[in-house]
Amino acid sequence: MSKDQGLTVEPTPLEVHGNEVNFTMSANLPVKMLKPKKVYTLNSYYQYGTQEKQLAPVVFNAKDYPNSGTEQPKVTKEYSFAYDPAMSRGNLLVQGVASNPKTGNFVESEKLIIAEGLITTSTLVQPSYFASYSDHGYNDKEELIPTNVEFFFEQGRSVLRPVEKNSDRGSRFAAFIAEKNATKTVTITGTHSPEGKDRINADLAKERAVAIETWYREQMDKYDYQGLASQIRFITKPVIDDWNNLKAMLSSYNGISSAQKTEWTNIINGSGSFEQKEKELQKLSTYKQVFKDIYPQLRTAKTEVLTIKPKKSREEIISLAKSIAQGRGSADQLSGEELAYAASFTPSLEEKKSIYEAAAKKNDTWSVHNNLGAVTMEMAMAASGRERTNMLRDAINHFEISNQKNANVQAQANLGMAQAMQNNNQAALDALNKALTMNPGNDVRQGVNGAKGAIEIKMANYDAALSSLGNATNRSVDQYNKGMAQLLKKDFRSAQSTFETVISNDRAYVWAHYLAAVAAARQSNENKVIENLRNAVNADASLKAKALSDLEFREFSGTQAFIDILK
Repeated sequence: MSKDQGLTVEPTPLEVHGNEVNFTMSANLPVKMLKPKKVYTLNSYYQYGTQEKQLAPVVFNAKDYPNSGTEQPKVTKEYSFAYDPAMSRGNLLVQGVASNPKTGNFVESEKLIIAEGLITTSTLVQPSYFASYSDHGYNDKEELIPTNVEFFFEQGRSVLRPVEKNSDRGSRFAAFIAEKNATKTVTITGTHSPEGKDRINADLAKERAVAIETWYREQMDKYDYQGLASQIRFITKPVIDDWNNLKAMLSSYNGISSAQKTEWTNIINGSGSFEQKEKELQKLSTYKQVFKDIYPQLRTAKTEVLTIKPKKSREEIISLAKSIAQGRGSADQLSGEELAYAASFTPSLEEKKSIYEAAAKKNDTWSVHNNLGAVTMEMAMAASGRERTNMLRDAINHFEISNQKNANVQAQANLGMAQAMQNNNQAALDALNKALTMNPGNDVRQGVNGAKGAIEIKMANYDAALSSLGNATNRSVDQYNKGMAQLLKKDFRSAQSTFETVISNDRAYVWAHYLAAVAAARQSNENKVIENLRNAVNADASLKAKALSDLEFREFSGTQAFIDILK
C-alpha cells in the first residue's frame, strides 16, 4: 500500500536560498494502511554522490489517527538543512517503515525518489565590493593670495609722496613687487575725505588710484617684469560720496563721547545731499577734532594684489611622493595632503600603499588611516588564503583607528565591505546600514547599496535586496545582482530585461548571459534559452558542464538544440 501513499514536496526540484535548503513535505496515507497499535514512519534522506543526509522522520502512530480505517492520515512537515556545494546534484528519498512498538518487529518499503535537487541559482550572486577613500585635502586648483597695502594722500591732492613710497608700507610693497610673484589682478580703490577741497574735485579718488597704478608699473619696469606686466589686470575703483569709512572710524574713535558720536551718525544717516550733510557736520563742536584725527586717514588709495600661489605640478608631486615612500627623499619635501594627493593618482596598489604609509608617518590622521585601510582592502580583493586574511585584518584595524580618531562614513562603509569579504554577512549588513545613516556622498551611498544588495541576496532577503540595488551603481555587477533578485522573486520578465541591459552594456559579463538563459527557461522560452546559453558557453566553455547538470534547464535538456550547443 506504500506505493499508493500521497507524497508531495514543495518546491520541486529543491532549491537553495540563503545557503539553506528549505522545503515542505506532505504525506497522505491510504485508508486502512495504518493498522491498529502499529506505527508507520517515513524516513527521509537527501542522497548525493556516495553520501546521504538523514532528515527528521514523519511518524504516523495509529493511536493518533483513530479514524484511519475511513479517513486518510495526513501530515505536513517543514524541512531545512544547510547547503554544501557537494549536494548540488542529488535526490530526496523516503522509505516507509511499519513497526510494532511492543515487539520491535518492522518491515520496510523500498526507497522512493520524491524530488530532485538542487537548483542553486541563488548561489550565483556576485560580490560587490567598493573601497571608499576620503578626500586627500589638497587643493590642486589655482589659488589666489591677497596682499594689501594702503597709501595716504594730502588734502585735495593725488600725488603719491616720497614719504609714502619710502615708508615701511611702501618698502614692503616694493619688496613684494621685486619678488615677481605670479600676479593676476591689482585692484586699487581711491578714496577721499568728505570735506570741501576733497569733495570739490570729483575725480580726486580716481586720480589717487591711478597714481598707485603708475607707481606699481614703474616698480615692475625697475625689476624687469618684461612680458609679465601685460598679463596683470589693473582695476581702479574710485569711491565717491561714501560715508562708510568715516562711520567705521567714528565707532572706534575715543576722541569724542558717545553722545557726540550720535550727533555725527544722526546727520550722516539723515536726509539731504552729501554736501548738505558735510555742511551740517562742520557746525558741530567736535568737527575740528574729528577733522584733525580721522579725516587724513580717509584720503587713501587701498591696493589689493591677488597673486597666484606657487604649486608643484602633479607629476612633480607624484615623483617626490614615490621617492619619499622608497626612503630616497625627505618627507619634508611634501605636505601630508600632497602625499595623499599623489597616492590618489598612483595606479599601482603597492605604490599607493607605500605612499599612504609615508603619509601616516608624517600626519597620523583619520583620513590617512582610512585610505591606508582602503588600499589594503583592495589588495585583499585580489589575494587568497592566509594572505587575504592578514590583509583584511590589517585593513579592519586601520578602519577602526580611523573611526576612533573621527567617526566617518568612509571608514564605516569600508568596515562593512571588509566584513562582507570575510563572509560575516550580518556584521557586514549592520556596518553598511550604519554608514547609510551618516549622510554619505553619492559614490559611497551607491557603493554601500551595491554591497548590501549582494549580502541580502545571500541571506535570501530578496525584497530588501531589490530596494538596495535600486539605489546602487550602474556597474555590471550591481545590475546583474538586481536581475538575480528579480529572478529569485519570480519576476522573470523584469529579470530578463535587466540581464539583457547588462549584456548590451557589457557583453563580456558572462554570468549575465547565463542567467538570462535561466530567466528564459523560467518562462519556457526555448529560443532565448538557446541564444543566451550559446553566448555564455562560447565565452566560457566551462559553463557547458554546469548547464548540462543545471535543473533550471530540465525542460530543455532532451532537445536537440540544447544538446548541440553543449557538445
